[in-house]
Amino acid sequence: MSRLLLYLPLLLLTLTSCNKYKVEGSASDAGLDGRMLFLKVLEADRTWKSIDSCEVIHGEFAMKGTVDSTMMTTLFMDDMPILPMVLEKGTIEIKISDLETKVSGTPLNEALYGFLEKQNELQTKMEELFHKESQMILNGENPDEAHEMVNREGQKLSDDMSKLVVSFITDNFDNVLARGVFLLIASNMPYPVITPEIKQIMDKAPTSFKDNALVKEFMTAAEENMKHIR
Repeated sequence: MSRLLLYLPLLLLTLTSCNKYKVEGSASDAGLDGRMLFLKVLEADRTWKSIDSCEVIHGEFAMKGTVDSTMMTTLFMDDMPILPMVLEKGTIEIKISDLETKVSGTPLNEALYGFLEKQNELQTKMEELFHKESQMILNGENPDEAHEMVNREGQKLSDDMSKLVVSFITDNFDNVLARGVFLLIASNMPYPVITPEIKQIMDKAPTSFKDNALVKEFMTAAEENMKHIR
């Protein structure tokens, strides 16, 4: 019994060290020096709970601690949300600049920002299509043919975006990314509705996903809105 008590502190220390996280970040904008950064998690009642905080000093910032479970969080600067990130064990690297805002260094953050990068690439291509039709007409091409081609390319990009979103969320039902990205996309909608993508996701979703308070809140509002749309 006494030998067990001797090993207990060592066991607890080992378990704690396994759940340690470290955030190492850089911010290239000198105007950010002295600003406070906060890691926050969205609670079921839609309030933001602060998990950790730090000050930007000479373009660098750092946080460290232990995490009981992996969490989807948002990095805030004062009261302004900057970027989504996963708080998980390991060293998390954050880069904030005019050219790039990225989180890397741990498995789920690498997956999240790989997805966001692909999403941004598709969005950029969609935006370029708005200028492509006008340019084609200015170059002397038939307006109807130009319009048809741009519509065809736009539909393909839209289909690619839908596949990207649905596959990423359904592939990550076993971790916090599915719920986190679902709610991120939902928050960017003008109002809650059930899009074809949302329907595909919910048709495949496990009970644990559907029973999340924030997901249920969105779906309840979306279903009510759909009654008025039909």
